[in-house]
Amino acid sequence: MLEISYIRENRERVLEGLKVRNFPEEERHIVDEVLALDEKRKSLQTELDVQLSERNTLSKSIGDLFKQGKKEEATELRQKVNDLKEVASKLEQALKTTKEELTKQLLVLPNIPHPSVPAGNTDEDNEVVKDWEGPLPVLDTDAKPHWELSDKYNIFDLELGVKITGSGFPVFRGKGAKLVRSLISFFLDEAGRAGYEEVIPPLLVNEQTAYSTGQLPDKEGQMYYAEKDDLYLIPTAEVPVTNIFRDVIIKEDDFPVQLTAYTPCFRREAGSYGAHVRGLNRVHQFDKVEIVRIEHPDRSYQALDEMVAHVEGLLQKLELPYRILRLCGGDLGFTSALTYDFEVYSAAQKRWLEVSSVSNFETFQTNRLKLRYKSEKGNQLAHTLNGSALALARIIAAIIENNQSPEGIRIPKVLQSYTGFDLID
Repeated sequence: MLEISYIRENRERVLEGLKVRNFPEEERHIVDEVLALDEKRKSLQTELDVQLSERNTLSKSIGDLFKQGKKEEATELRQKVNDLKEVASKLEQALKTTKEELTKQLLVLPNIPHPSVPAGNTDEDNEVVKDWEGPLPVLDTDAKPHWELSDKYNIFDLELGVKITGSGFPVFRGKGAKLVRSLISFFLDEAGRAGYEEVIPPLLVNEQTAYSTGQLPDKEGQMYYAEKDDLYLIPTAEVPVTNIFRDVIIKEDDFPVQLTAYTPCFRREAGSYGAHVRGLNRVHQFDKVEIVRIEHPDRSYQALDEMVAHVEGLLQKLELPYRILRLCGGDLGFTSALTYDFEVYSAAQKRWLEVSSVSNFETFQTNRLKLRYKSEKGNQLAHTLNGSALALARIIAAIIENNQSPEGIRIPKVLQSYTGFDLID
């Protein structure tokens, strides 16, 4: 959530940022409504403080008047105090209503894009900041997509997932299951070597947790909801891991805070259909290793570059063709100030598949989290960042397709010590 002080001091930048995001022009008046509501809030608070101060002063005088035997004056004063109580009560209600309306309007406003974010409407307008330099892999004419290879080598079973749960819940089997487990271990080990502390968080979160990282009220339609218990299945480990530091004040010496977690992730992906979502291209449950950082505002963009380099290193070690994109305003997530997407090339499908997003949220999440750090200027909001390192479903699809051979599916060299085999046959 944007800070009101930031909106007040940077009104034109906020409006320009909303334009870059393609935020509807007819709704940009919310910025001025927020500022007006904040002025009203401050005015009501000042008036209430005056009333409460006067009431307290008069209340103290009543006792003195009774002691002096001035019962009539004390009674009149008591009536005046009662009148002030009634006025204060109305002011408190007006203040509460104003604060609620102010919060409601603030929740509509997305994060303001970093100046480097390009304008654009869709993913076609994203900027390629690093393209694959070598030739893209070319397979034999009889090469198969991963869902057909899975049928041949018994890697995963989509129909069994439908039987057990429903569409979009694959069951990995045999060497396919071992490949999943090996990738998870590899990603976690690499994160550990990069200085990230591993945590195992809950897979269900409460409403406050989902609100604090921006999943609510923006993405409730994409999350699975356990109504009886009022809990949400996590769409990413970012949600519970970042909330470890909700309502926490950390020391400047604690920076950087670096955490990693493996979790299954659950997303409804409502409305997703078509050939581009076949097989593992889009599923409702998938495994992912997440990296999360809490940073000093002065170094958060250096940290973002370090996270991008970390993800890039993983793809290089897996020997997968990749490219890096800077998301345009229209494709940027609601909470993000700047996001880099990683895509790997699927040789059999002849298309790029997104496998990671690495983002800097600046203070947008920490304002909701009340996550601050102590500084010479007092308590300040920290910056949060996160990234997929990596999401497995599409990584597996690319590994299966790009490494198919007449003998079977070759396992990338870096994974062979984890899998214990070099070929799925």
